[in-house]
Amino acid sequence: MSNQNMTVTIAGVEMKNPVTTASGTFGSGREFGEFVDLNKLGAVTVKGVASVPWKGNDAPRIAETYGGMLNSVGLQNPGADYFIENDIPFLRQYDTKIIVNICGHTIEEYCQVAEKLSDADIDLLELNISCPNVTAGGITFGTEPKMAEKVVSEVKKYAKQPLIVKLTPNVTDITEIANAAVCGGADALSLINTLQGMRIDIHGKKPVLANKIGGFSGPAIKPVALRMVYQTAKAVDVPIIGMGGISNGEDAIEFIMAGATAVAVGTANFSNPMVTIETIEGIEKYMEQYHISHISDIRGIIE
Repeated sequence: MSNQNMTVTIAGVEMKNPVTTASGTFGSGREFGEFVDLNKLGAVTVKGVASVPWKGNDAPRIAETYGGMLNSVGLQNPGADYFIENDIPFLRQYDTKIIVNICGHTIEEYCQVAEKLSDADIDLLELNISCPNVTAGGITFGTEPKMAEKVVSEVKKYAKQPLIVKLTPNVTDITEIANAAVCGGADALSLINTLQGMRIDIHGKKPVLANKIGGFSGPAIKPVALRMVYQTAKAVDVPIIGMGGISNGEDAIEFIMAGATAVAVGTANFSNPMVTIETIEGIEKYMEQYHISHISDIRGIIE
């Protein structure tokens, strides 16, 4: 047993270590249960949940690209009622915290799902105001400060769990949106969601994705994500979950040094189902190597 203390607290919820999954890359945890001991994760962040089932976008919805991938899945999900009945009991078999990412096309839809989940046995809500794939207004909530503040403050009226707000990187100044979300009542922030990108099939002379434009994620976005986490940590006083291109413990340590309290591993799950556990072990190994007794000792140490 090592002496490294990796516990972190997000809005009053204690996690045994700072590693969770990025929404949309880990399903509800079932898909990865045979590869990963979910008991070892600090938290599982599930795929976006809406108040009613969403069918998502047309295929093709996934494309590989240098240093990452593009997706325009469009938040396909079976809805909150199904999630409460089936996925929460599954996850509660494990000693890990449950973070539920919620989505909506309108403020009313966000409030409906927060209300449905208000009495559910979950630990934290993550408000997705930043998905670039939903045409019906999804992108506008997180790119305009007043709108971001409004949706957060409305959802806070219905949410009984602490509210993490997930920020989009597709803005001029990330700190402006971060401050707006905190003004609206965000208890924590998570960033970044995907950048926007596209690929063209030059032989077929058409975009590779049916939706033309998709969310770009993977190792190539890490420097952008790290810069935004660093700037946001200096601008707000709430915990941050950093994400964007994290593939190992060293990547995670960079985000923590930049000011993140926790980190989420996303796209890397697709190429390496064991990546979350390897990331936790990598952080622990780094702490041992440099005789760091508590993870908070290195948080935000980059001036």
